[in-house]
Amino acid sequence: MTVFATNKKAFFDYLVLDAFEAGIVLKGYEVAAIKRGKVSLIGSYAIFHNNELMLTNANISTYQPKNQPADYLATQSRKLLISKHEILKLKREIKEKGITLIPLKVYVDKKKIKMEIGLCKGKKSYDKRETIKKREVERKIKKIMG
Repeated sequence: MTVFATNKKAFFDYLVLDAFEAGIVLKGYEVAAIKRGKVSLIGSYAIFHNNELMLTNANISTYQPKNQPADYLATQSRKLLISKHEILKLKREIKEKGITLIPLKVYVDKKKIKMEIGLCKGKKSYDKRETIKKREVERKIKKIMG
């Protein structure tokens, strides 16, 4: 499994409660751009629109700018493909206050580009401070261990 992009900011800002795998509806030039690593998930999220799950604000830059359509928008909404059972489950979970769907990583699975979406709850500022402390302690331990 080759990972093209991870959303490190999501793990810092949110507590990931559960994760789901979803396919993405893409055009050929978007697939080429993702395989070249020209994708950013920072600030993106998933929402329901007409009973379909849509990825919003994910930035897929142009692979070959001269060959892109004139109306191409890098941050356009893209449809995510998941089963109806998972859609119903996610809709129930999202109704709870403070729960949101955040893309965590983009990767290839059996020659298809997939996305891992996390069911997340926002962290409080004191939780973020604890995360920073843990990270610093782990760095110190690695430095001491060599």
